[in-house]
Amino acid sequence: MTRPLPPLCMASGIMPDATPLQLVEAAARAGFDYGGMWFEAADWTDATTRQVKAALRDTGLPLIDIEVVWIKPGPPDPDHLRLVDVGMELGARNVLCVSSDPDDGATRDKLAMLAERAGDALRINLEFGIFTEVKTIGQASAILRAIDHPAMGLLIDALHWRRSGGTLAEVAAVPPAWLSYVQLCDAPDPGADPAEAAAILTEAIDGRVALGAGGLPIGALLEAMPQGLPVAVEERSTALREGWPDLNERAARMLATTRAWVEGRGL
Repeated sequence: MTRPLPPLCMASGIMPDATPLQLVEAAARAGFDYGGMWFEAADWTDATTRQVKAALRDTGLPLIDIEVVWIKPGPPDPDHLRLVDVGMELGARNVLCVSSDPDDGATRDKLAMLAERAGDALRINLEFGIFTEVKTIGQASAILRAIDHPAMGLLIDALHWRRSGGTLAEVAAVPPAWLSYVQLCDAPDPGADPAEAAAILTEAIDGRVALGAGGLPIGALLEAMPQGLPVAVEERSTALREGWPDLNERAARMLATTRAWVEGRGL
């Protein structure tokens, strides 16, 4: 028996050239189940919140997440709490967080502060990757266990998981309650050298490909996770941006290739 399609979400990273309103518009027109939102603290105003909230209401599009909280050494950044507040007002399900703070204890404390702010309104998700200071699924899991807060979650990005040396056994061992969604893409495998931080970051921003067009074990990854988990398509790619400069066409193309891959696997 074929399983129903998981909810498909448009990750905001595929459109670094879009405004917040354009992100909503493109995801809704394409027919995604969820959109994603990118928050630039310097540019985001109360008027932005009102406009995006109205667009979400008018289109009926829910937000899978708002990003990105990038934790850095030093005192907590007040803009991170502001992002959480905006996410709650927009009805986002999740906040995406990464950390460049080498002190795991400091990362833990800053995430715990965000979780307290979020309460039960949304999930604070820690994403790992070797371009950050939380490099592996094991390290991220240890931080979540130390925080022990119901608002905390783990976000697995297929590319970061693969490049960090993650295993399917580690994925299967993640408590299902930690998982709100997964970020999927494909990429050549082998690809960027994990020892070259700059190459890893460039690949993550510019070198991803459509599901099924690379060599990542994304089918096995998805099967190791809870059935029906929302899939955020994180196809960040220079080729995608240059080949489909029109934002609406880009979103439609990405949804079509994603649906074809998912349906072809009976997922």
